[in-house]
Amino acid sequence: MELSDWLAKNWVEIFGAVTGIIYVFLEIKQNLWLWPVGIVTSAVYILVFFTSKFYADMSLQAYYLVISCLGWYWWLQGGRRQAAGGRKEKEVRLSSQEGPGVGYEEPNKLKVTRLKLRAGLILLGVFAGIYFIIWLSLSKLTDSPVPEWDSFITSLSIVATWMLARKIYEHWFLWIVVNSVSSGLFMIKGLYPTVGLYLIYLVMSFAGLREWKRSL
Repeated sequence: MELSDWLAKNWVEIFGAVTGIIYVFLEIKQNLWLWPVGIVTSAVYILVFFTSKFYADMSLQAYYLVISCLGWYWWLQGGRRQAAGGRKEKEVRLSSQEGPGVGYEEPNKLKVTRLKLRAGLILLGVFAGIYFIIWLSLSKLTDSPVPEWDSFITSLSIVATWMLARKIYEHWFLWIVVNSVSSGLFMIKGLYPTVGLYLIYLVMSFAGLREWKRSL
């Protein structure tokens, strides 16, 4: 098959891979534009995974569409709430020194936070519950060739994306696991542009882990 024929046949997947890389780059930089780019990427991969019979991953992309809208809102409103809280705290602190509001600079985005133990245990339970439901559904109701791994990737991605929307630092560790497993799984299915995408995701996940740590 000639390169032009291959590109013509796989242009949708290639486009999704490119927007996916842009998405992760914006995620590393904590740029608000990651959410609209994520919406486009998810819409493309709904089609890609449907034609490849990765039904759980297809459903995951639909979830991404919803969580991208919520993440967009949380990053905006969360930053404003933090700004309001920071303003009050700063004004109280400065009022005893230089007068109210002197030298205050309002933050403009949601801050990176660490995962608390209680939240971590809840998310672990959520992951286990989602995994069981998806695995049972794929095993009984679909012709998925790899229901266990498909369920694992989907469940962990759901948790990781929610953590991203709340700007929790540890979500990068989950993406490292997801991207590693996904690369091997998609290689088996012959989705080579997507394999390349997830390998890039894997490298960028380590970069994101380092970059977000500086924001703590």
